[in-house]
Parts: sequence; structure tokens; C-alpha cells
Amino acid sequence: MMRIFLFLATNVAILVVISVVFRLLGIDGILQESGGIDMGALLIMAAIIGFSGSLISLFLSKTLAKRSMGVQIIAHPSTPFEQWLVDLVARQSERAGIQMPEVGIFDSPDPNAFATGWNRNDALVAVSTGLLQHMNKDEVEAVVGHEISHVANGDMVTLALIQGVVNTFVVFLARIIGHVVDRVVLKNEQGYGIGYFVTSIIAEIMLSVLATMIVMWFSRYREFRADAGGAMLTSRHQMADALRALQRVHEPQDLPAGEFAAFGISGKIGEGFAALFRSHPPLDKRIAALEHAET
Repeated sequence: MMRIFLFLATNVAILVVISVVFRLLGIDGILQESGGIDMGALLIMAAIIGFSGSLISLFLSKTLAKRSMGVQIIAHPSTPFEQWLVDLVARQSERAGIQMPEVGIFDSPDPNAFATGWNRNDALVAVSTGLLQHMNKDEVEAVVGHEISHVANGDMVTLALIQGVVNTFVVFLARIIGHVVDRVVLKNEQGYGIGYFVTSIIAEIMLSVLATMIVMWFSRYREFRADAGGAMLTSRHQMADALRALQRVHEPQDLPAGEFAAFGISGKIGEGFAALFRSHPPLDKRIAALEHAET
């Protein structure tokens, strides 16, 4: 879950901050018309707030990745292995029809990798030191193909758009809940009182948790697509072997930061209700999907 925690936390934080700014500037006042709510104005305002959060997170993704994950960019390969990794990314990106992403390595004992960036032609692909230690070159090649597929599929932009839509509904419904509490429960008839502001902020946070389920569903779905893309850039056998290598190290931990890690290779899987908040399907299911596609 920590794999995209920062992405979600950043969105919630931005939603709350922009909401407070709107209130301080008195923009919330446009929602009141004869004691009611101007639904059209509310929807427009909700969309502005909602998409601001997701788009700001998207544009900051690569910068946050480099700083928070401690990614060391390979600008000038200094070892034969670094040269091999850069050449691999260049070769696969050309085959996938995207511009060459930046290539980096981050220090983590867990085998993992991620891709991020605000568009498919300005991306970053990074692998962990643990991945390089636990996998052979064929398996690393498949993992890199998985990440390149995330970039080529435009998953980063799609995730931001989906997040923007769910953010919009979160803000919209939170304002309605705040209005009902303020006018019906607290019976405030003169403008909006503290009940509206407090209730709508709390509702935003709670609804954001529910909206996370939608984002996580998309995250799990696009993992299968990225696996298939990685298999096309290498082979299904290589991609399945890379996933089995992850299993050998007991389902690797989620990356310690989230937004830019939304396009990683692995992720812990919970059971029951917790599974709705997981960013990745179980490795068994991903391997089975690859094997089934071979038949």
C-alpha cells in the first residue's frame, strides 16, 4: 500500500489546502443562492480543486522520486553494468516508441523498480540495488520492460486523470454533506458556519479513503497490462521468471514512497477488505495470466 501512499496523501493534502484557500477567499460563497446550493458552480469548483491535486502531484512526480527515493541518475555510465542498463532502457524505449527515459538506481535491499514522470516522453525508470542483487540479467531485462510498458501505456497520465475525477466527486459530495449538516442538523440559516467547514473537511478525508479503492483497482488492472508489455519487449517466459524471482524473496516490500512508485514491479497483497487497497495483484495471479496467454 505504501507504493502509492505518497501519491494519495499528496492529493488529499492538496485538496484540503486548496479547499481552505477557497474558503478564506470567500469563493465558497458562490455556492449559496437563496440559502441553497448552486450545483453547477459547485461542480465547477470541485473539478478545479480535484484536478489541481492530481495534476500537481503528476508534474512533481519525477522531482519527488529523485529526492525522496535517493535515486542516483546514471548520466554517464561509470561501470560496464551501468552501461548495459542504460543501453537496455534505450533499446526497449525505442521498441516501445517512446523517448529515452532517465535511468537511475536507488538504494534498497528489496527487489523493486518503478517508473514515473509527467508524460511518456519525459519519464524516469529506476531499479533498486536489491533487484540487481537478487535477479540475473534476463530477469532484470523483463522488469525494465515492465516499467517501460507503464510509460508507453501512459499509465501515469491516466492515473492522474482518474484521480482528478474521483477527487472532483470527493469535493462535490463533501460540500453537500457539509451543507446538510450546517443547514439541517445545526439549523444555521445565515451563511455557512463552522459546522459546514469542519464537516466538509472531515468528509473530504473520509471520502478520499473510499475513492482510493477506485484508484487501486486501476492500479491492479494496469499491472497485468504492464506484464504483458514486458513480455512483448522480452518474452513471456522471461517476464514470468522475473515474477517468480520476486516470489523467491517472499513478496517484496512496497516502495517506501508512493506517487512515483505507483508504477513499480511488486507489492504486498492483503486479504479480504484490505485487498481493495492494494496497488498490485498477487504474483501468483500475474504469473498465471502470463502462462494462460501462452496457450
